[in-house]
Amino acid sequence: MDNSYLLIFALLLGCLATTVPVFMSLFFTGTVGLVFLVGIDPQIVIEVLYRSMDKFALVVVMFFVLCGNIMTTGSIVAKLIKTANVMVGFLPGGLAMAGVLACGFFGAISGSTVATVVAIGGFMIPALIENGYDEDFSVGIMTTAPILGVIIPPSIAMILYAMVSNDQLEALFLTGFLPGVLIMIAMSLYAYVACKKMGMQKRPKPDLSEIIAVLKESIWALMLPVLIFGGIYSGLFTANEAAVVACFYAFFVEIFLHKDMKFTDVKKVIISSALTSATLLIIVAGASVFGEYLTFEQIPGKIAAVVVENISSPWVFLLAVNILLLFIGMFMDIISATLILTPIFLPLLGKFGIDTMHFGLIMTINLGIGYCTPPLGVSLYISGATVDRDIVYVTRAVIPFLVIQVIILFVLTFMPDIVLLLPRLVYG
Repeated sequence: MDNSYLLIFALLLGCLATTVPVFMSLFFTGTVGLVFLVGIDPQIVIEVLYRSMDKFALVVVMFFVLCGNIMTTGSIVAKLIKTANVMVGFLPGGLAMAGVLACGFFGAISGSTVATVVAIGGFMIPALIENGYDEDFSVGIMTTAPILGVIIPPSIAMILYAMVSNDQLEALFLTGFLPGVLIMIAMSLYAYVACKKMGMQKRPKPDLSEIIAVLKESIWALMLPVLIFGGIYSGLFTANEAAVVACFYAFFVEIFLHKDMKFTDVKKVIISSALTSATLLIIVAGASVFGEYLTFEQIPGKIAAVVVENISSPWVFLLAVNILLLFIGMFMDIISATLILTPIFLPLLGKFGIDTMHFGLIMTINLGIGYCTPPLGVSLYISGATVDRDIVYVTRAVIPFLVIQVIILFVLTFMPDIVLLLPRLVYG
């Protein structure tokens, strides 16, 4: 490999290893590469920054962030948890299963793992402990289940992947449903078996009138994912428009129907969402400059040539990519990793006959698991703060659940028909 490439990647890793923010690390190393090594006019860097922001797909990200913040400010989250609890709470480990289901419900609206672990985990971990569940079990399941936030659509990571790969966003969203359901079932089964062995006391089975009362109370919250996906796949509106519709619906429900959010809260919610969106956008901008350097130097094509020369089997390639992505996910957030790695891997997929949507889902799960792995797993720190425990304790607590998720990841990797079943049924 050319020494200039090694210099740039060493500079990037050096910046990331220090306290330099991710977006500045990407922007700085990309600019150094473009201006001093490639020799282009610095004005092109400004044009790249502008082009990276001038993408309509980013509107979807911002509105789903806003929708998630509306739900955590109002009572939609509490109603989703209550509904999940009445569905499975009477089983051994039922409250833990309810937490997993609630992560699935919330993930089907917010698109973010961090939002899910804050909204659901922050509520459910104390609730589980208060109801007699072991603390390490409670922390483990409610730290890892929020990965559903990036798997079950809408997913912010999938939106950014589609932006780079040019896959149809609505079809890419469909790849996440069955894997998300598989993870929910596997984690719920583990909770059932583990809690039955522990002799956990079950709550009484709800009667029909109680179920109807809870569903009636939660109907407006439950209609939100129905509105989003029903609108998208019926052709009533696009994924971009669905994000806006979801925000207006959530505002209306929380202010006028649930009445758990006041007009005075609107400003706070919008400012909070703007700050979160701005954080994502500057990472996109920084990654675009670094990506431009990769394009100018034709690094993705050169890597593709080396890989194809040394690996002939698509299964060996996918195994190696899984191991690499699981490692990268330990050190890099999913947004930055998706934007940097997607252009590198895309040229390889055609050579091995791998579907880009299948790969997008695999990449999303791999990097999503990174939220629960040290040293930079954000979910570990959030859950640790909830129970006042250090990262070592939380890391030990999540291991059984990470093993489940990694097993499902490898099943999905080598059985692409599961991932692609719904897109093929809907779009042919």
